[in-house]
Amino acid sequence: MRSIKVEGLDTPWTALTLGCMQIAPGKEWGDEVSVEDADRLVKTALECGIMAFDTAESYGDGESERRLGKALGSRKNDVLIISKITPDAEMTIEAWQSRLEGSLKNLGRDYVDAYLVHWPGMYLDNMEKTRQMCDVMAALKESGKARTVGISNFQARDIILMSDAASLFTVNQVPYNLLRRTYEGEHLKQCQKASIGYMACSPSARGLLAGRIDEEALKAPARREYRLYRQPEFGKSQIVRDTVQEIAQEINTAPINVALAWVIAQRNITTAVVGARKVDQVKEFCADITLTSDQLDRLNKESNLFHGWSSTGIG
Repeated sequence: MRSIKVEGLDTPWTALTLGCMQIAPGKEWGDEVSVEDADRLVKTALECGIMAFDTAESYGDGESERRLGKALGSRKNDVLIISKITPDAEMTIEAWQSRLEGSLKNLGRDYVDAYLVHWPGMYLDNMEKTRQMCDVMAALKESGKARTVGISNFQARDIILMSDAASLFTVNQVPYNLLRRTYEGEHLKQCQKASIGYMACSPSARGLLAGRIDEEALKAPARREYRLYRQPEFGKSQIVRDTVQEIAQEINTAPINVALAWVIAQRNITTAVVGARKVDQVKEFCADITLTSDQLDRLNKESNLFHGWSSTGIG
């Protein structure tokens, strides 16, 4: 599988990162993955060449981290592990260090390769709080417990609040796909200015671009409550979904691989984070295809029209 070298990390970061929210119980995806299933999912990802795994302290109240660490076993130091802290802790090095230590205990590891601040929200709504957070994260990186640090769901205004400290962060995990391109324009400009790459989560729009629209798929609250699965957006996206399907048929692959390949081909992408609840899904999306310029143009055209843009978009 394709990978890139990221400063501060010994292991190259693969184009795909396994998202581990779904391997633990949670309100978004339910409780359909057993401990044994989680083990098989992680091991299958390894077998397919995925060498990066994304989790968070909030996923299943630490259960995702615990299941991931157990499943990786003796391979846990051969891969990249990314975890995230919710910034509701007291803004001190000691408090954040304690939260990081909790994640490390769950993972059974001495460090994480990337430690991300999960959602700025109401916790980081001004420059003073944001700069305090930057100082704390710099200290965690200096400690060696986090090889690199990053952010998650930070928008352009949040990057601007960091000022020159933004360059501390390696990645920003944001939802990004053919049907959701909010993080282009000014946000992309601010991240590129600070050399912050994208961890593109939800690259298949929670399965919509993969064709997950049957009754079983719609049982998950993460889909039922998602605006792209509702009208009028669902109907508007039909032409995009049809184009994804057409290209998938042309190159004899699954639609999800077309959606992933489009994301990976975009500017400033470090990796695409894709989750699964079934082993067969992991095997399916590890095809690692490359789209032609004509195929990318067709996808861009329909995506731009869906967003109401001109043929060139807003990039």
